[in-house]
Amino acid sequence: MVIALVVLGLLLMLSVRYGSNSNTGSTVFNSLFHFDASSIDQRIIRHIRIPRIIGAMLIGAALAVSGALMQSVTKNPMADSGLLGINAGAAFMLTLCFTFFPKMSTLNTTAFSVVGAAISAGLVFAISSLKKSQMSPTILVLSGLAISAFFTAISEGIALIANLKQDLAFWHFGGISAVSWAQLERLGPWIIVGLVVVYLMSGNLNLLSLTDDSIKSLGKNITAIRLISLICVVILSGVSVSLVGNVAFVGLIIPHIAKFLVGTNNRKVIPMTILLGADLTVLADLIARTINPPQETPFGIIISIVGVPFFIYLARRDGNQL
Repeated sequence: MVIALVVLGLLLMLSVRYGSNSNTGSTVFNSLFHFDASSIDQRIIRHIRIPRIIGAMLIGAALAVSGALMQSVTKNPMADSGLLGINAGAAFMLTLCFTFFPKMSTLNTTAFSVVGAAISAGLVFAISSLKKSQMSPTILVLSGLAISAFFTAISEGIALIANLKQDLAFWHFGGISAVSWAQLERLGPWIIVGLVVVYLMSGNLNLLSLTDDSIKSLGKNITAIRLISLICVVILSGVSVSLVGNVAFVGLIIPHIAKFLVGTNNRKVIPMTILLGADLTVLADLIARTINPPQETPFGIIISIVGVPFFIYLARRDGNQL
């Protein structure tokens, strides 16, 4: 965890300094401690680069923890808010907001995003629970992919009809360039509170690996644990999507790496997941800004390049469990 924190610190320093245009160390220092509003470089660092870096940290942590929660609740190693269609539901509601209510405030669009995430999650779990037997991980993944494809297709159609296709393209693939201080002030606290709640209940998350009867025999309310977990997933995913768009695979990759490094105790897994999630998204954003200057690549594409092979690896490794 110390190494992950040190890596995050190094990535933050590199991200502040490098991008479509690079800055000297003195410019970065002055923008932080001796700000000169007349300097264009200092204004870029203070008002554009720093908020997007903080946004990347919060979003990475939120999506990674959402994946850890989904994997614990569903007992499915391939669960992730992006793969299970929750992000697509949030993105669908945001597309409606952009199309019919373009002047809606950030707080209201985020509320719609969270509602969309909740609707999508409800549909996925309803479809997966049609059989009376225990929920199958395979059916859960397939249901999520179907719901994701459904909401994505409707979103694309609405955007095409409303001539918003070009405007939404960058956002749909995960673009963090528009994150501002105003958005962080309104939405950042929701992510932080969600992460704190998840950490406080991390001890109870360990119980989800047991059978329902075993959990009840310990005097724990399994329904409440699962409900609070799903509420946290919906809030963390919905807020993240409202900020940067539909980004998948963060919640799939990071929890497995965290468990490999610190074991399966969620009291250690959750903090490690937060740090590694922030590491991944800050690194992906740095690569997205520097890989093809002055053009910017959506950082969601960078993550997907890593995520797809990891998904295939998990499918092969855990194929007997599905």
